[in-house]
Amino acid sequence: MIKKIDCRQLQCPAPVLNTKKFLEQEPATEIDVIVDNDAAVENVSRFLSFHGFEVSVDTDGINSTISGRRDPETATILETNLDHTKTTQNSDTQKILVIISSQQIGKGDDELGQKLMINFVKTLKEMGNDLWRLILLNGGVKFSTKDSKIFEDLAGLDASGVSILVCGACLTHFGLMDAKVIGETTNMLDVVTSMQLADKVINI
Repeated sequence: MIKKIDCRQLQCPAPVLNTKKFLEQEPATEIDVIVDNDAAVENVSRFLSFHGFEVSVDTDGINSTISGRRDPETATILETNLDHTKTTQNSDTQKILVIISSQQIGKGDDELGQKLMINFVKTLKEMGNDLWRLILLNGGVKFSTKDSKIFEDLAGLDASGVSILVCGACLTHFGLMDAKVIGETTNMLDVVTSMQLADKVINI
């Protein structure tokens, strides 16, 4: 029997949290999650894929149904504290998380602040393998578009193995969901979990 979860009219991270809560209670093999925004589609799809589901999405232009199907032999109850953002790291390195929530650093002069932020991101590569993850929140999500002045720098970090997460609710707020060209759309559950896992958090 297909389990259905109605997450319409729910904003990030509620659709993922509701899906997670359901899978913590029973080992479902077939699940349909109904949502009404693009951020939820990406977040729930990624969450289900990570947990072994084959995912498909059907939409009528307003509501979307995310269907997850997996082999009964691999279906298990989701552990309450299971981290679905964990990555394999060399034990000799730190896991530094950098959170960028603006397009500028500091207050006083906006133009100077923007230059400082651009220089900061361009210098992040100097962290080497210690730089684990970069999260873009609020105005910082504007850096994920192709018109961003640091697009090539972010692309270089991404190619080097740095995980880049971009807040889906923020993208929706700024009308940039379709303009995002780098990073994975994420939700607050991933943000909080990332902060728990990181050895060091730098919030800009």
